[in-house]
Amino acid sequence: MSGRLLEVDELTVHHGQLCAVDHVSFAVDPGEVYAIIGANGAGKSTLLRAIVGVHPVTSGRIVLAGEDVTGIPARGRLSRGLALVPEGRRLFPSLSVEENLKVGTVRARPGPFDIARVYELFPWMLERRRQRAARLSGGEQQAVAIGRALVANPSVLLLDELSLGLAPVVVQRIYAILPELLASGVTVLLVEQDVSQALRVANRVHCLLEGRTTLEGSPAGLRRADIEAAYFGLRSSGGAGVPA
Repeated sequence: MSGRLLEVDELTVHHGQLCAVDHVSFAVDPGEVYAIIGANGAGKSTLLRAIVGVHPVTSGRIVLAGEDVTGIPARGRLSRGLALVPEGRRLFPSLSVEENLKVGTVRARPGPFDIARVYELFPWMLERRRQRAARLSGGEQQAVAIGRALVANPSVLLLDELSLGLAPVVVQRIYAILPELLASGVTVLLVEQDVSQALRVANRVHCLLEGRTTLEGSPAGLRRADIEAAYFGLRSSGGAGVPA
């Protein structure tokens, strides 16, 4: 699959005896936003954690820029260009904004992003760089988590539930930086429960239901009825993508 930046091939992942991701395959092209949608428990976050190497894979392959990274530990995948912004932000609450950003530089690749560049993206951070992360709002913490991932200079930025628990106006501000990230050469793999938001920003969407693929395609080529059927496990009336 020449030209594909990230390929996930027949990936299966378990939580104990539970199959959380069941033979899922997709490929992400350079410079696009690829969105994984699905309800709670669909396997979206497990899929992202498996891709970056923090959750073991049962079977299947993960290929980054032509290299099979399935057996490479998380730190090796980070240094090769896979960086995750996890659900819940996972900042170090006792560290300052700048100290949290410095954590992301430990295995940084060469590239356009450093801490100064993050301050340009989020100007409020500069004057509050010495403030403890625990004292930030949810939206501010999300911005710091994104900055921490960006300073590693990933080729693929994985964003897990970016809008979870945030006010709509805050979500808008955070999503507003996506065009700038893409212009800087970052490709985005996004997990999002908010289907409308995913359809607005993504070049392609991929729906999971109980760990299985139920739909994949470009937003323009998918009917709302088919997306709803794939999301909720209803009978589809037919249309583009993989029927539920």
